[in-house]
Amino acid sequence: MKTFTSKTQKIGEIGEKLAKTFLMKHGYRVIESNYTQKFGEIDIIAKKGSIWHFVEVKSVSRVTLDDVSSETSGFRPEENMHPKKIERFTKAVQYYLMTHNLDDVDYQIDLALVYIKTASKQGKVVLMESVV
Repeated sequence: MKTFTSKTQKIGEIGEKLAKTFLMKHGYRVIESNYTQKFGEIDIIAKKGSIWHFVEVKSVSRVTLDDVSSETSGFRPEENMHPKKIERFTKAVQYYLMTHNLDDVDYQIDLALVYIKTASKQGKVVLMESVV
């Protein structure tokens, strides 16, 4: 289990918990969290129906959650999903599929954007599917 110490890491940890809860409420079964290899990490591995979902979580803190969306919030957490991050994430997904004998499964890479109201640790999750 990872230990999160910085403010940014703590926001990320809260975001991952909120994203997992969101996914479960929407019919996903969480298989694994924080799958880490030397070349990359997968925040959440989930399955819905026959499709495997590899989810990267990007979190940002806000004072309020009123009318929060990536279009209206100023800073867009998805902007942190830069090409190098996508490359590392994709490598981790391919490695996971190979080492778990999942070569023939249907899968997609999703991005969970989590807007967190820092004071109450409440949040809003926006799931962007099939981003890669």
